[in-house]
Amino acid sequence: MTHGSPTDLLVLHAVRLKGFAGTDALAARFDLDGHQTREELLDAEASGWVTRSAFADLAGWTLTGAGRARNETQLREELDRVGARRTVLAVHDEFLPLNTRASAILTAWQLGSGNGVRRLFRELGDLADGLRPLEESLTGHLSRFAGYHARFTRALARAVDDPAWITGITVDSCHRIWFEFHEDLVATLNLTR
Repeated sequence: MTHGSPTDLLVLHAVRLKGFAGTDALAARFDLDGHQTREELLDAEASGWVTRSAFADLAGWTLTGAGRARNETQLREELDRVGARRTVLAVHDEFLPLNTRASAILTAWQLGSGNGVRRLFRELGDLADGLRPLEESLTGHLSRFAGYHARFTRALARAVDDPAWITGITVDSCHRIWFEFHEDLVATLNLTR
């Protein structure tokens, strides 16, 4: 049976995955209530786990070192409580060759040295196909891993009309989603990249 993570873990983890984001974006990451997310962020700020900053017209939350350590503790305890460590390790091992391919594909696109748009979309489609069973294995234990495949395929579909959806940083692009999934795995296992 799949485990639903507590809201305080999800909010802190969303900050880690997003790096820097506003309250609404953090709430949306795990489909949380915006008011509850704001309250959790204020509690986390009072505990020294997140900080809010603004520059120009951007404002958002980031993790502090103490917040990163707190999130790692939450993730480790959850993983042990659910008994999913073996599954997450196996998924991570299966993910690594896909990640090598994704890095090469996305870097070639960014450098303009790819072998054509059709091939790019075929390769990204293959990555999406590879992502689906990994997500299914993970969500059998931890529901917070749900949605990566759907987000990736949506971004890929939007990229047909707007290439920003491949590697853009201001949209939920293929690259951003792939990076988030990788970060979610390494954070859950307390690994470094």
